[in-house]
Amino acid sequence: MSLSDRFSKSSNPLLSEDRLAKASARPLDGGFIQRAEDNVMTVDGAVNKTFVLGVLLLATAVYSFFFPSQLFVWGGAIGGLVLVLVMAFKPKMSGTLAPIYALLEGLFVGSVTAVYAAGFGTGLVFNAILATIALLFMMLFVYKAGIITVNEKFRSGMMMAIGAIFLVYMINLGLSFFGMSIPFLHEGGLIGIGISVVIIGVATLSLLLDFDNIERGAAMQAPKYMEWFSAVGLIVTLVWLYIEILRLLSVMNRD
Repeated sequence: MSLSDRFSKSSNPLLSEDRLAKASARPLDGGFIQRAEDNVMTVDGAVNKTFVLGVLLLATAVYSFFFPSQLFVWGGAIGGLVLVLVMAFKPKMSGTLAPIYALLEGLFVGSVTAVYAAGFGTGLVFNAILATIALLFMMLFVYKAGIITVNEKFRSGMMMAIGAIFLVYMINLGLSFFGMSIPFLHEGGLIGIGISVVIIGVATLSLLLDFDNIERGAAMQAPKYMEWFSAVGLIVTLVWLYIEILRLLSVMNRD
């Protein structure tokens, strides 16, 4: 699941500033050899690869929406998580694993979406999709306009917020094995809705870190495979945001 994919200096292990720095283009052979320009990461390249992954995710999501299955839910979630962890430690494999991740994640997203559609109607799903897209472009504008500056203080604050959310979800998962759950988490009422709004706010702000790290990777002349690596990081955040919006809308539409 996407929340568990986030545990580094950035919003997730795929877009760590330290990892980008380590992968950045450095002088070879004592500075006499430089990496060719067409072998380095660019912002356009990362955007294009994000689009490709989005299309692949959408394809399997549509299929699993019409043919939902628990196998797709668990297989997509666990398989996607495993691939994310592999790429976090072996980013050079991103070019091969990123498309597979997108296909698996699509199976998960489509089946989960089908469950919400069956319980609350397709209107809720449509609103969740629109809200996710709107937040994506809103945060892109905020980032480009410099309304919120992504500095070390911002990064540290986000790291603590994401870490706290991750801990809450892990505790809740552990309690679920005993038939219990953390009070108010994904429940109705003002407190439950407030918690969901806070989580969505953190997920939304994580997009700023993703945008900033993509630009940093390009500025550092990270190798070409980091475009796939970075694209997966952005997809991870968008899936997290979409699922949280679905949850919030479902809570608000309960009788």
